[in-house]
Amino acid sequence: MVEAWYMDESQEDQRAPHRQRPNRAVSLEQLRRLGVVYRRLDADNYETDPCLREIRKTENYSWMDIVTIHKDKLPNYEEKIKTFYEEHLHLDDEIRYILEGSGYFDVRDKDDKWIRISMEKGDMITLPAGIYHRFTLDENNYVKAMRLFVGEPVWTAYNRPADDFPARKQYMKFLAEEAH
Repeated sequence: MVEAWYMDESQEDQRAPHRQRPNRAVSLEQLRRLGVVYRRLDADNYETDPCLREIRKTENYSWMDIVTIHKDKLPNYEEKIKTFYEEHLHLDDEIRYILEGSGYFDVRDKDDKWIRISMEKGDMITLPAGIYHRFTLDENNYVKAMRLFVGEPVWTAYNRPADDFPARKQYMKFLAEEAH
């Protein structure tokens, strides 16, 4: 089961858990109120999984690929890891399904505090368009993930500040409505 928590302020190794002491856990309901959707799937059978097939059909995830993030598998590994960890947003939802390994997605809460979401094999997450976030490997230094898109893939990340984009404004409106 996925686990999430508020991060400490340490600037040390981004791959460390960075839990506050005492730990401040974040529930799936708290993530949902930020627009983050979590699902647990059968990663051992992703090629034939009827649940994944139904999610793809229902959500119109028509495009898919698989990426492996490891120093021996990803060209320009060090550069990519730094890029993934820069705070950014996308104009479309970001959907990732962990097939092997593990890593962290960090998202900003409504008060601009970092929440770390620990992802491992079988976890699928959807981050809404307009949410500030970042990704890093954990101390295992390996993840194999499925990337899903509605229509053609768009890889553009807009580093913070990116508050003038319609996707960000729409997301902020969602947060305001969720607060009431």
